Amino acid sequence: MPRRALPQVPAVLSLGVFCQIAQILFLRELLMVFHGNELSIGVILASWMVWVGVGSRLGAFVVERYHRPLELAGFASAGTLVLLPASVVIIRGLRGFFDVVPGAYLSLADMALSCFILMAPVCLVLGAQFVFLVRLWREADGTEDTSGAEKTYIWEALGNIIGGVLFTFVMVHYLNAFQSAVLAGMLMAGTVLWLARKTSAQAAAMAPGRRIALSILLFAGVAGYAFLSHLDTWAYRLQWKFFAPEHTLVETRQSKYGTIAVLQREDQYSFFQSGHLVFSTAGPETPTGALEEQEGAVFAHFSMAQHRNPERILLIGGGLRGSLREIARHPIKHIDYIELDPVLTEAALPYVPQETRQALESPRVRLLHTDGRLFVKSSQDMYDMILVDIPDPATAVLNRYYTEEFFREAVERLNPDGVLVIGVVSTAGMRGSAVANRNATIYHTLKSVFDYVLPAGERFLYLFASNEAGQVSADIETLRQRYLSRDIDAEGFSHRHYDMLLEESPLRRTNWIIRHHGRSPTAHLDPPDTGPLFPGPIDLQDTQEADLPGVVRQYFINSDFKPVGYYHTLVFWNVLTRAEHGRALRWILRVEPWWIAPVAGAALAVALLLRMAPRTVVRRAHTHYAVLFAVFTTGLSTMALQIALLFTFQSVYGFVYEMVGMIVAIFMGGLAMGTTITHRFVVRKANMRILAAVQLSVALFAGVLSLVLPGTAAARSPVLAFVLFSGMTFGAGLFNGADFPLATACLMGLTGRPEKATGIVYGVELFGACAGALLASVVVAPVMGIVACCLLAAIANGTAFLVILLSGRHHEQAQRIQPQTEPA
Repeated sequence: MPRRALPQVPAVLSLGVFCQIAQILFLRELLMVFHGNELSIGVILASWMVWVGVGSRLGAFVVERYHRPLELAGFASAGTLVLLPASVVIIRGLRGFFDVVPGAYLSLADMALSCFILMAPVCLVLGAQFVFLVRLWREADGTEDTSGAEKTYIWEALGNIIGGVLFTFVMVHYLNAFQSAVLAGMLMAGTVLWLARKTSAQAAAMAPGRRIALSILLFAGVAGYAFLSHLDTWAYRLQWKFFAPEHTLVETRQSKYGTIAVLQREDQYSFFQSGHLVFSTAGPETPTGALEEQEGAVFAHFSMAQHRNPERILLIGGGLRGSLREIARHPIKHIDYIELDPVLTEAALPYVPQETRQALESPRVRLLHTDGRLFVKSSQDMYDMILVDIPDPATAVLNRYYTEEFFREAVERLNPDGVLVIGVVSTAGMRGSAVANRNATIYHTLKSVFDYVLPAGERFLYLFASNEAGQVSADIETLRQRYLSRDIDAEGFSHRHYDMLLEESPLRRTNWIIRHHGRSPTAHLDPPDTGPLFPGPIDLQDTQEADLPGVVRQYFINSDFKPVGYYHTLVFWNVLTRAEHGRALRWILRVEPWWIAPVAGAALAVALLLRMAPRTVVRRAHTHYAVLFAVFTTGLSTMALQIALLFTFQSVYGFVYEMVGMIVAIFMGGLAMGTTITHRFVVRKANMRILAAVQLSVALFAGVLSLVLPGTAAARSPVLAFVLFSGMTFGAGLFNGADFPLATACLMGLTGRPEKATGIVYGVELFGACAGALLASVVVAPVMGIVACCLLAAIANGTAFLVILLSGRHHEQAQRIQPQTEPA
């Protein structure tokens, strides 16, 4: 690298750092508004990609007409210093712009509209800044080719890595969102000022008055930094004013698993994480058990009576809402209580009743702060009962406890007569396809692992599962005798509760609907069959179930790699809270895998038509089409692979909230390496054959990934799994990075304008990534499965490879095209 270009490096690095921090802040803040719904990840990333792409094209247009790139870079960096903190404030008050009741989910359309509008200002500026810095680097090198774009691409990727590592290991623990945003903005503005002073030839390009204005803005950022903690507190209060207007925000705490908020309403305390309600409890000043304590008591005593003589218990979640205290009233020997987040436990302890704190201090109780799924997979302890007391599977993180893989892991930790207990919010009568789909999916998934599964309850559906006959029971007297024999004195529960919980008519109806639904090809689209007027007894239904048609696995077996239960839950909650917004999610269930065939066929048909066209037309149009289609599909494929890897990582580790910066940093490391290899070792980059080879390599890589991902997720060693995921993520970035300089050089051979070629390629790649993010996260991964994301990538780049091949002898001519100058 020429020495004269070195002053550009800090400015480009700071752009990468800022981009990474801004992207993570958008993800974290918007995920909180969207209740932790991972479908929104695709929407957020898509909005980021499309606006950065538009910004890069806009930046190319501006810099070709206003030949002062350093001054433009100064304006852009000053803008980001203001725009990102302002965006965070608007996101915190976002729900105030929508007519939604407290607790209701924003629809997909609401999410898309919010992200598209909110992220536009910051992303447009960042896309343009990339092109401004490309121009600065090219002028510093004194070249007329795209080598400046390649170097900028490499160093920006390295900046992304630095930003991801900084956020993951430093900022998330010590800085709030506004402090992180302003610090990143000051870094970018400061490096541009340093560049203006360091590069004497360019210093004159930024007027002294404007340098002074940028310096004042930078100083204002430093001076105002001390007040950002107050701004953060005010913005959180604004946010919860719209989230829960009848509650008072008591405090917020930052955790690597998400922002924790403690809210109070009279004597009730509610605990939220990333905008999702974790649990509610009566406060320490409440003399008797409140409604929340009664719910915990019912869950505990109804569940514990499903085992004849439970001695060793594993409780995953729920202990702080009262379940642990009530379980401890039974004559058990040991309870392992798992709570993922120590910060949540620490935040909750001052507000929970005294009896709950005493239960935590009992010598029979071992509190473990770890991921429950990882514990079940890696532990060697055996239990009589595993009670999963967590919220509904409304996020991919929670869905991990409702999958076939988890149920099989639980069986390995249960004694032969052991019982697994899990439950979800339901509706009386189970009317409508949304609730029936979700409940039937959990039941059928349990039934694929356990011999005996008993659903019970209306407003809250309990599911008791065991492999021993007669262990779980719907007989009221059996449960009553088990409870009374243990001589339990509980304020919120008595033996008479079993009469209400196991009322005969609703119990039979619930079982009939759940057992019969999900056995026809269109069951996921149709409401459940109401069945006979008087369904038979539970024992008879259990016997007759063996003669029913098979379950449609695609829509009614929930697994780590096809989290359809999570999708059904989102539809259910949308229908429950905002019925008019559930249609879009239900429509996605109609998508069929074969729909990709006409799209790929149309792309190939266009290439074939261009091949048959006169040579004078093909010479430019066909090469443009082939190059840009390859760029688009590479962006789509690498983003689809990232989504697949993120979902898989989450299914193993249970969270991406803290590690998202590190995951993206690994991807950007691969991207930087791929671009560096091409830049240094490929002499003639405007070569369609090499570009075709990259497309084929991406397709093969995606195909291999579809085969090895399930095995990687099944690895019992978390360290080994992380190493394998890191390698796959790095590989996806490597191919993406190798594609960029090749495509830019090919397009430069046609236009003769480096900034235009860079802006177009950068923008089209981001548009492809936008399409990949939306398709993979919203449609493919939840309904068709994570492996289907890899297959989508393989088909996309395989099609791009064929498109280039279809150019035939014409692409040989395209390689010899000399740069042409087009009129500005």
